[in-house]
Amino acid sequence: MKVSDLARAAGVTGETVRHYTREGLLHPRRDPGNGYQLYDADDLNRLRFIQRARTLGFSLREVREILEHADHGDSPCPMVRDLLAARLPDIHARIRELQALATRMERALETWRDMPDGTPDGHSLCRLIESLPMEDDGTPAHTP
Repeated sequence: MKVSDLARAAGVTGETVRHYTREGLLHPRRDPGNGYQLYDADDLNRLRFIQRARTLGFSLREVREILEHADHGDSPCPMVRDLLAARLPDIHARIRELQALATRMERALETWRDMPDGTPDGHSLCRLIESLPMEDDGTPAHTP
């Protein structure tokens, strides 16, 4: 398979295939006649594995480590479990932060619904943003 064939089979772009090849995650052989990179069914399976790993949040560096373990006949599963277990608390914290941000945005939009637009006058840039209550430390207040 050429780059375009592999990309089509995996549902990605040719640039994605080329990028993963440059990163050393895919190992095509060269066609001696024209120098094209040729991929096989193993590359397609590997590409699909990379896609699955990426949907779980693994970085390319981590995917490379996982593939290296597997390529050497070692099970990467313990490492995969440990990586996800270590990352999950951070993901939950980010979700809480994003939920708080969404709540602040919703409250701001509700507050601003009937406020008139203003024109910058040297003392004010945007009346809407400037109307937000602030804490003593300069961060937006978390008003109910």
